[in-house]
Amino acid sequence: MTARKWAIEEHKDVDSGEANRIQGLQEPFIQHEKDAAACKDVESNTTVENGSIGMVLLLFVVLSHLELVGYSAPTQAAIREDLNLSLAEFSMFGSLVTIGATLGAITSGRITDFIGRKGAMRMSTGFCITGWLAVFFSKDPYSLDLGRFFTGYGIGVISFVVPVYIAEIAPKNLRGGLATTNQLMIVIGSSISFLLGSFLSWRQLALAGLVPCISLLIGLHFIPESPRWLAKVGLKKEFQVALRKLGKRC
Repeated sequence: MTARKWAIEEHKDVDSGEANRIQGLQEPFIQHEKDAAACKDVESNTTVENGSIGMVLLLFVVLSHLELVGYSAPTQAAIREDLNLSLAEFSMFGSLVTIGATLGAITSGRITDFIGRKGAMRMSTGFCITGWLAVFFSKDPYSLDLGRFFTGYGIGVISFVVPVYIAEIAPKNLRGGLATTNQLMIVIGSSISFLLGSFLSWRQLALAGLVPCISLLIGLHFIPESPRWLAKVGLKKEFQVALRKLGKRC
C-alpha cells in the first residue's frame, strides 16, 4: 500500500515537473514570436512610408491640378460681342457647366468601377480637352454650348474619382492633406481664371484651360492604378506591380 502511494505521488511530481517545464519553454517562445511580429509590423510600416514618399510627391503634382471653372465670368462681354450672343444665350452657356458636372457626378461611380480610377481620370480629361477645343474654335452658340457641357461633364467625373483614388493609394498619414490640396487647387483654379481673364482673350483663356488637362494626362502615365480596384476585378499580376510601385509589400 505504501509502495503504491509512493508511486502515485512520484507520478504526480513527474507530471507536474513536465507541465512546468513545458510551460517554461512555451512562455519565452510565444513572447519571442510576438516580438518578431511587432518588429515585422514596424519594419513593414517603415518600408511603406519611406518607399512611397516619391509616389506621394508625384501624386501631389498630378492630382493637384487646376480647373478653370470660373471661365465664363471674365469672358462674358467679349464672347457676347464676338459671337453676337443675347443675354439668355450667354446665360445658357454659363449654366451648362453645372448641368454637365451634375450628369458627370451621377455617372462617375459606374464609370470608375468599370474602367478603373486611372481610366476614369483619362476619360474625364478627354472630355475637358474636347470641351476647351470646342470653345476655342466655336463660331456659333451651339458649338460654344457643346464645349462648355463637355467641360462640365469632365469636371463632374474627375471631382468624384480623384478623392477616391487618393483615399485608396495614399499613405494614411498623408491622405487627408492630399485630399484637401485637391479641393484647394479647384478654388485656386477658379481664382486664376478670373486673373487671366483680365488680360487674355476668351479664346486664349480656353487654350489656358488645356494646360492642366494635358499635364494631368501626361502624369497619369507615371502613377499606378489603384491596387484596391485591381484586386476587385481580379487582376492579380497588375495588383502586385501597383503595390511594388507604391513601395508596399504584397
